[in-house]
Amino acid sequence: MSTRLVEFRDQGKLMMVSIVDQLSDGLSSVYTFYDPDMHSASFGTYNILWQIEQCQRASLPYLYLGYWIRDSRKMSYKAHFQPIEGFIDGAWRRLEPEELDA
Repeated sequence: MSTRLVEFRDQGKLMMVSIVDQLSDGLSSVYTFYDPDMHSASFGTYNILWQIEQCQRASLPYLYLGYWIRDSRKMSYKAHFQPIEGFIDGAWRRLEPEELDA
């Protein structure tokens, strides 16, 4: 496993930083941070789309989005990317739409 710290810039200005683990079968989104005053910028969604593209370029079958807490408004964007699985009781299983609603 290797870890990358990826900076996203707009005209030289740092907009977002993403910490990503490279695994043998995919990428794991460890943490993403950005200026909280730019809450309407959808950086989390942009970051997932960027990571999906990186997985496709590297022929990696999985993108692990990291922790998702259904009742967390800040994490709700992750549920829009489907199919989505959760690691529950020691096994990966597909989450049904009703399980994603807060």
